[in-house]
Amino acid sequence: MSTEPETTEEAEPGAPGADSTAGDPQDTGADAGESGARSGDGDGTAPEGAGTDDGTGTDDGTGPAAEAGTGEEAEDGDGGDTDAEATAGAGTATEAEAAAQVSEAAAELAAQRLERERIERRKAEKQTPIAAGTKLSGTAADLLAAVRAVESGEKPVATAFREPTPPPRRVVEEPARRPGPVAAQPAAPSAAAPEAVDAVRAVLTEGGAPETLAPQVVAALGEGADSQLREDPWQLLRVAGVRPEPADGFARALLGAECGPDDERRGRALTVWLLEQAAVAGHTALDAPALVAALAQRAVPDPDAAVQAALAEGDALVFQDALDPAPAAPQDDSEEPQERPVRILIGLERYALAEESLSDGLGRIMNSVPKADGSAADWEEAAGAAPRSAGELIRAVAAHGLVLHTGGDASRSEVAALLHATRTLGLRGWATAHTADGRDRLAQLPAGPAQDTAGHGAATGTATVEGLLSGAEGPGRDADGALDLDVLVVLDAPQLDVETAAVLAESLPDGARLVLSGDPGVLWSAGPGRVFADLIAARACPQVASRTPDPGPVGELVSGVGIGELNQVEAPGKEVVIVPVRDAGEAVHRTVQLVADSVPRAIGIPAEQTQVITPGHGGAVGTRALNTALKERLNPGPGRFGGFDPDDRIAYSPTPGRVLQGRVVKADADGLHLECAGEPVVVAKERVEQTVRHGWALTAHQAVGLRWPAAVVVLPGDAAAALTRPWVYTAFGRAEQHLSVVHGVEQALQYAVAEVPQKPRTTRLPALLKAQTPATTAS
Repeated sequence: MSTEPETTEEAEPGAPGADSTAGDPQDTGADAGESGARSGDGDGTAPEGAGTDDGTGTDDGTGPAAEAGTGEEAEDGDGGDTDAEATAGAGTATEAEAAAQVSEAAAELAAQRLERERIERRKAEKQTPIAAGTKLSGTAADLLAAVRAVESGEKPVATAFREPTPPPRRVVEEPARRPGPVAAQPAAPSAAAPEAVDAVRAVLTEGGAPETLAPQVVAALGEGADSQLREDPWQLLRVAGVRPEPADGFARALLGAECGPDDERRGRALTVWLLEQAAVAGHTALDAPALVAALAQRAVPDPDAAVQAALAEGDALVFQDALDPAPAAPQDDSEEPQERPVRILIGLERYALAEESLSDGLGRIMNSVPKADGSAADWEEAAGAAPRSAGELIRAVAAHGLVLHTGGDASRSEVAALLHATRTLGLRGWATAHTADGRDRLAQLPAGPAQDTAGHGAATGTATVEGLLSGAEGPGRDADGALDLDVLVVLDAPQLDVETAAVLAESLPDGARLVLSGDPGVLWSAGPGRVFADLIAARACPQVASRTPDPGPVGELVSGVGIGELNQVEAPGKEVVIVPVRDAGEAVHRTVQLVADSVPRAIGIPAEQTQVITPGHGGAVGTRALNTALKERLNPGPGRFGGFDPDDRIAYSPTPGRVLQGRVVKADADGLHLECAGEPVVVAKERVEQTVRHGWALTAHQAVGLRWPAAVVVLPGDAAAALTRPWVYTAFGRAEQHLSVVHGVEQALQYAVAEVPQKPRTTRLPALLKAQTPATTAS
């Protein structure tokens, strides 16, 4: 490490605890925060800044994520409180009420079963594969296309995830070769017919709604969107960003005296809307009492009837998940059998089918006989030649189809050793990561597999999850449409949402081995579900815990945070530095000073390799304010390309929850030209505002799966309520060599690390797994 900095803005090295203090920071120039800090463009203050993250909604706080929660959870999908979730803890029903709830749900179950049987019959009648991007067939390619279509707004969520059970495999032609150097960009929603848009625009104008919503309404409602809106104005809630209050006003304008809060159409639409908001917060379903309470808060006079109407129309599904093991059988005839307690859940079909598909796929993987390969002696020889933790992982994979592997970033070396062993045994082993950075870091390890540079057919390699599923990277697919491999390791497994996990499980051939590897302490996926955490809790397969510690003072600090301790660490080379601040302006000033001057001069890491991480997008110290100040210092310019200039650092989000870092190259009639992960990307000008942000500062959710030589984590005073242990763990863990903490939350940081866990998510996967697999002890 380099020498002591000449200025004294940094505090003494150590952990950001109560004892890590320093003298007042020394000002060395004009306050960069004055020019950069702003109010967040109307998003509110951090951590209450709303607007969906990564371009998935509007920036004015009216998007669905604004309803789902606060701070980064609202923007990045981290389990923010939905209206329904917020009421879940308001009180518990009495036993009589609970019994009545079960009875009513049981009565509905019969009708629901008939409805689901009708749906299955309709699916079975379809003989030809369904075009990708509309509805799902049993193949992974079509399933992936549907997931993307929903995320990009091309397809309504209620119809996008349909799959026959068991899913048939489609015979495919020879896999396409890997594309050339120009990175593929997800297609923008297809242009709606002008006459359809004009018809919807007329209805919107009549109802007092912005006519600019017309293309989105047509995309959401499809053919006859104008007549659908006239018949049911609350269908406007199907458009991302529309909230109940404007939808009510629109309905009153169209329906007049006929409109009222007790309208069945309103109750159904609000039921679906609340379930959509729950999905933004990470839930795949909601407890029935929580949903009913949320509807009551939205002035629905008979919320139970609204839920029943949504179920009867097929807008939502009802489930009964057993809470406890079945009661013991009666000892004699005089004893009445005890009823098994159940939990009544309401969910959207899309996520319900995803969880069921995932559960079935994982069951198939666990129960299928692994492909014949080397003898037990060969596997044992490979395990014996590997380090201890890697050896345990190799032994577990030798004997089981599904294995969980937990550990920090250093545990990737064990994955590399496993893939090396598969090569020596003649197996086709591949690893996939959620980001190009994660893929490349694994490939650079001494025993790591090479990046997929030779195209399909390679025996081993690394790929991104998206590239693997789309066919742009990886081994390609066999004649049945399954991935042409024997062993698949998924890195950063906590980032798997339920739909992506279902696609992966469906894509694996019979006899393949699946290893889910990741750090259970990081933030969960941006999409609904908590697949990795659910699998760990279910204990349905072997679990191998890494014994390879993350190195250095940063690794020591992060490891302590993972167990709820904010420890002092020895940092002789200024690997960990704390910078206390008093207010938002000083926080912005110190952040810019660290990135542009102190870290490059004192630590030797240039600004290009330093990443700023903050809790939210809005507010005086959100990503917008910080990026404004950092751009002014590092790459000043007029922003003539929609606010961007050549060489601006950017974060590009082609789909919700997926972030690519890069830089601006130029702009022309085709759109904004970027360079992301070494490949050129062109973003159409109409999509720039939605999908491209400046990227010197990111939220922790945007940064998951990425690492930098240096990280500056900014904790302004108004962010205290947004901090959780997983957030701190994730943010601090993005630094490889140096971590600076701009600290303005005082004791709130220590409290968050010790007392505030990950926000819970309601999912059905544990119950589904429990029903088909016995518990398995961890290694």
